[in-house]
Amino acid sequence: MTNNTLVLINVVYENYTVLPDFLESLRNQSNKNFYLINIDLSVHRSIIDLKKIPGETIYSMNKGYAHGVNVGLKKAIDEGFHFFCIINNDTYFKQDFIKNSLISLINHPLSIIGGKIYYAPGYEYHKGRYKKSNLGKVIWYAGGFVDWKHAFTPHIGVDKVDNGQFNIFKEVNFINGALMLFNKSVIDKVGFWDEGYFLYFEDADFCIRAKKVGIKLFYDPSIVIWHKISQSTGGSGSSLHQKYQNKNRLKFGLKYAPLRTKLHLIKNYIFDLLSFRT
Repeated sequence: MTNNTLVLINVVYENYTVLPDFLESLRNQSNKNFYLINIDLSVHRSIIDLKKIPGETIYSMNKGYAHGVNVGLKKAIDEGFHFFCIINNDTYFKQDFIKNSLISLINHPLSIIGGKIYYAPGYEYHKGRYKKSNLGKVIWYAGGFVDWKHAFTPHIGVDKVDNGQFNIFKEVNFINGALMLFNKSVIDKVGFWDEGYFLYFEDADFCIRAKKVGIKLFYDPSIVIWHKISQSTGGSGSSLHQKYQNKNRLKFGLKYAPLRTKLHLIKNYIFDLLSFRT
């Protein structure tokens, strides 16, 4: 391993069935200069067989996604690594993923980088909308921004078929935590992820803190993955997904949003709680 090794930090919770495609993608990389750190927060644990993939598995209590990321980052830093890739394990990618990720990190130091994320075929939110030939080309993330009026973090290009219109490298205001790359100097300036979120909006919080200390966020379309959306939380729109989205949207908004948005969030959160109880 060298100083240019990319450490992939992968938080596992119960859903081991998504791992084969993710691990096979790593085995097929043209650039082998990577190291995988699995952080397994599962209660019902299974052995993760890396089969020649350089890496290790760390077991920890389930204190949330940000906690898992921090465990991985601290382990990587302790072992002297410099380049990090936070990535969901319900993803897969082509042979040039490690190569393109390292090139981008080396060319853009002291920044946070996100890539182009497609829906994995069959995992689109609007099933039945697309021609069969377009499956695998439907965008989930091609950059992002913060909607401060509503304290949301919308994705650019979501649900659109990619015909090359999302191939421009550019600065953005939000990088989704499903794929986020940065180096140790970012941690030195920003600190670790906020574990108070448990699940969702921890990535948005990290981005806002980074921008406040002058770190730029970039969308790099040469870094591409396919995503089986929200498989560890029961799929998009599940009760678990909605619970933590609503709770941590409130936390994020109260921390950063304008006063008018904060009041709106509090009102809606109380209304939702009362509606749930009745």
